[in-house]
Amino acid sequence: MARLFIGDRLVIASHNQGKVDEITALLAPFAINTVSAAALGIAEPEETGDSFEANAALKAEAAVAASGLPAIADDSGLVVCELRGAPGIYSARWAGPAKDFRVAMQRVHRELGDRDRSAQFVAVLALAWPDGDLELFRGEVAGKLVWPPRGERGFGYDPIFVPEGGVATFGEIDPAQKHRISHRARAFAKLVDGCLRNR
Repeated sequence: MARLFIGDRLVIASHNQGKVDEITALLAPFAINTVSAAALGIAEPEETGDSFEANAALKAEAAVAASGLPAIADDSGLVVCELRGAPGIYSARWAGPAKDFRVAMQRVHRELGDRDRSAQFVAVLALAWPDGDLELFRGEVAGKLVWPPRGERGFGYDPIFVPEGGVATFGEIDPAQKHRISHRARAFAKLVDGCLRNR
């Protein structure tokens, strides 16, 4: 049984404004006041975990330690079957120091070549409390990769990912629609069921 979140303040442990905006939008119906780690001047911890779960927990716990407030963190990435799961937990690093995802998308396209373009987005949300409690929730969405990139919405690898059963990329669809079907939305639905259901 997951622990219920009964507070009204939560740190979003991310410096990625796209993720902050998406998580803020998902939390909006629950009357929770959010602030990003960047706005609080909390440094980004080094992601030394060997899984999405480990890195999400690491980021959430670092934000709790720095702020004294409960924190939610996301670790997510693109998992490409034919690349043995890469870029996976290194999805952001493939974008380089400048976090230029055009570079990352080009690398995926180049390394994949003519092989099968099946892929999935994975997101793990970690909700951590100052007393040490931690809850983890994983969401996945399957799809295929396209080239060239399409759409200016979303962030990261969104312009090359078409979810299963769709025709538009995550970079083309309306953000509200993405919030309903994305990997992060699926992880968030589990978090709501586990931690926010009685709010």
